[in-house]
Amino acid sequence: MNPLFTNDAIVLGLLVILLAFVFHTSSSDAKIWKKFYGVVPPLLLCYFLPALMNYPLGLISGEESNLYFVASRYLLPASLILLCLSIDFQGIRNLGSKALIMFLAATLGIIIGGPVALLVVLNFFPDIIAAPAEEVWRGLSTVAGSWIGGGANQAAMKEVFEVGDDLFASMIVVDVVVANIWMGFLLYGANITDKIDGWLKADTSAIEDLKERVSSYSASVARIPTTTDMFILIAIAFGGVALAHWGADTIAPYLSQYKDTLEGLRLNSLMSGFFWLVVIATTVGVGFSFTKAKKYEGIGASRWGSIFIYILVATIGMKMNLEEVFDNLGLFAVGIIWMLIHVTILLVVAKLIKAPFFFVAVGSQANVGGAASAPVVASAFSPALAPVGVLMAVLGYALGTYGAIACAILMQLVAT
Repeated sequence: MNPLFTNDAIVLGLLVILLAFVFHTSSSDAKIWKKFYGVVPPLLLCYFLPALMNYPLGLISGEESNLYFVASRYLLPASLILLCLSIDFQGIRNLGSKALIMFLAATLGIIIGGPVALLVVLNFFPDIIAAPAEEVWRGLSTVAGSWIGGGANQAAMKEVFEVGDDLFASMIVVDVVVANIWMGFLLYGANITDKIDGWLKADTSAIEDLKERVSSYSASVARIPTTTDMFILIAIAFGGVALAHWGADTIAPYLSQYKDTLEGLRLNSLMSGFFWLVVIATTVGVGFSFTKAKKYEGIGASRWGSIFIYILVATIGMKMNLEEVFDNLGLFAVGIIWMLIHVTILLVVAKLIKAPFFFVAVGSQANVGGAASAPVVASAFSPALAPVGVLMAVLGYALGTYGAIACAILMQLVAT
């Protein structure tokens, strides 16, 4: 079905109006809205309402729109710079080893979950997957690449395990829809994090300390911005974006000359322009945090960063098409079981080490979602925590190919 609106100017207008509606009603004193948002977090609506506008309403289409590309390539790096301006390294250091443990637990959950899910489906529901087992495990290796590292790792798995284009297209659907459903649960969980932390018996003092330190700093430098201030802030953000794109356009093609060597070392991510875009933008933001530019947090740097993040959330939601679930039920069965195993391992480890739900959510999303959505989930807890999501997502890029190959080998053993 063709969408009603295909002009991206109209689509962007609809998304921004939708975001404004959600934020206006969520801050309303009306009892009906207070009750509603006591159950449904605003960020979750910012994510799922665009999905409903895609399907079943058919107003817009994520496939035909370029807004996600614009948001992920321009607004995302700008938001990373703005959110990192006031980064507190001492506060992040105080988060301790639990953040890293949960990230690695999330990676382990993906590596183990794939072969276990495939084993369950092939043995108990063999008829729901039409493709031969040999093709299925190869195709699922691309999902593993995406869920541990990102798009570059996914593309690398396609080449390494010789996945056909048609099967690869189906795997992308499984990857996107299952990952987006899980992201929705994480956004909801951020709204009830106190209850989950109580069940985990987690110590959240380090996280609260980091949020308090950032909030206190913001209050200490707060001032009414002038036009000059806003232009300088925009220059910092989009000048940094320009630098990040220039670096990505230079470094990725240069390293591609050494494709065979990098593939041999499983460092395919280094040839990805998006990888360098995220790394350079984050580095620019961190660099500015050591200069006087840090004081621009006082005129709302992180607020603008959050606005860009919310627009990105809406464009991510717009790409989700629930209709496609019914066209790939067998593969989705594998994907959902796989994700449930990933979640189970995360919660068990979190319970054992009493890790806060924030580490569960960001550790998972740094793997499954990568740099495009890890800061989104981190920001759902607090804008002050967005840099934690960015740093963990970059770590996911580094481990992606290695973890995906390990997962693929295990799935091969199960399938044969």
